[in-house]
Parts: sequence; structure tokens; C-alpha cells
Amino acid sequence: MSRPPLPPFTAETAAQKVRLAEDAWNSRDPEAVSLAYTPTSRWRNRNNFLNGRTEIVAFLAEKWRNEHEYRLIKELWAFEDNRIAVRFAYEWQDGTGQWFRAYGNENWAFDESGLMAKRYASINDLQIKPEERLFFWPQGRRPDDHPSLSALGL
Repeated sequence: MSRPPLPPFTAETAAQKVRLAEDAWNSRDPEAVSLAYTPTSRWRNRNNFLNGRTEIVAFLAEKWRNEHEYRLIKELWAFEDNRIAVRFAYEWQDGTGQWFRAYGNENWAFDESGLMAKRYASINDLQIKPEERLFFWPQGRRPDDHPSLSALGL
């Protein structure tokens, strides 16, 4: 299975890959998201270490059961050959109604077919007040005219 754009990445194709990942994660569909990863993909997400799509699907399903009103923005940070570095922020609400903004960085490595073989994510959560929220689009894909992280000063 091929998942364009394929490495080696250019500035344009790396940015496309980042937006495709953002769109997938904003769908909050664990099965669909998992298809961007190799069957044996290795992850570090905060303090969780995952191996393979089955673990990725279970992890994402649990994540989105607990993180309500999830909205994510990713931004290309750097790229070279088959690797992409991304910075991101997402907002979510827990079961008690408390809002958070999570900030993080990801390092991605892709195989020749464009599937992500490795994903290493470092993430920090900041409690925010409802009036501090910045991500208001309807659940799902971020509109093309919505400001980027840089435009928002994040």
C-alpha cells in the first residue's frame, strides 16, 4: 500500500504530509488514522510506547473517549529525506468540563511507501479557561482559512 506524498520530501510534500496527518487526527477515527502507519509502526507518545496498528487503534480510541471537543493544528518544523519534524497544539475538554491546550513536537520517519514507521511525540498539557480557547471550527477538518499556529502566536 502506498500513502503519498512519498519520500524523499520537498518543502511542499512535507507540508502536504503534515496537513494530511492533521486532517486524519481531527477525524478522530482511530482505524482511519492507523492506516497512515506501517503495520509494525513504533510510537512514543508521552510515556506510552506502542508497537503496531492494533496498539495504535486501541490507544487512539481511549484518547478520544477521554479528550472531548478535540481540535488539532499541526505545523511543519523541519524535514529531510524520509523524516519530518512537526510542532502542534490541540485543545480538548475532560469529563469534568476543564479545558486544556496541549503543546508538543513530533518526529516522524517514513518507509519508502509513505507510511510512518516511527513517531516520537513529546506533549505538555496546559489548563486553560473557556475564554482562552482559540480553536472553534466545527468538529472535524480545520478550515483552510483558519489561522495556523504561527498566525495564532502559538
